[in-house]
Amino acid sequence: MQQYEKSFGRLVQIMDELRENCPWDKKQTIQTLRQLTIEETYELVDAITENDWQGLKEELGDLLLHIVFYARIGGEQNQFDIGDVIQHVCNKLVHRHPHIYSSVVVKDDDEVKRNWENLKLKEGKKSVLSGVPQSLPAMVKALRLQEKSKQVGFEWEATEQVKDKLLEELDELQEVIAEGNQDRMEDEFGDVLFSMVNYARFLNIDPELALARTNQKFYRRFNDMENRLTANGKLLTDFTLSEMDAVWTEIKQDEQKKQ
Repeated sequence: MQQYEKSFGRLVQIMDELRENCPWDKKQTIQTLRQLTIEETYELVDAITENDWQGLKEELGDLLLHIVFYARIGGEQNQFDIGDVIQHVCNKLVHRHPHIYSSVVVKDDDEVKRNWENLKLKEGKKSVLSGVPQSLPAMVKALRLQEKSKQVGFEWEATEQVKDKLLEELDELQEVIAEGNQDRMEDEFGDVLFSMVNYARFLNIDPELALARTNQKFYRRFNDMENRLTANGKLLTDFTLSEMDAVWTEIKQDEQKKQ
């Protein structure tokens, strides 16, 4: 514990020194840091997706620096300091884990989540869904909305029901495609995606991670195909779709042999 306190104290001290002496750090505000924090968060997500532990360590450090930076600015504005931030989250964790810090008994993690949501409502939250940030990426937001509504019993009972709902939404999409109504197509396509997220959740699959892996796989295979076809100085546009598809198939087969 003392080691952590020493390391964290050093970080806070460095942040103070940078804020007081570095021209760039002096200029920053919570608004100018906002986009940088978003970028750092996505870099952290990349490290997690790639199972890159070294990268994960580095990105966590960068994100921790941002937290300390915001707290330093908060102190300058007489709003809060890093101690207040830490104390607040500690108090919240103790309060929302009565099965650990009081006599409440729970049977599983689902009951823990339900208790968490009920406590948030008692704290003044106006809706079960109010804790879902508006600016979340759409797929992540869909997952969080579904997870939140589940905690109050708004949930399918079986995976097969979710699958049937997905097929129903696909049928509705085909109907509006036949009509040619672009606005309704977009609406129904959104319903299909929402149902796909729900289906993934029932299969214990993180849809965002699954799509990220597929994106990486497509990038890797396309890049490999591009390199193979253009090795002799030709452009990718010099090849037909069937020629590109043949090389794509070779790449897939090569990958399967390595598995």
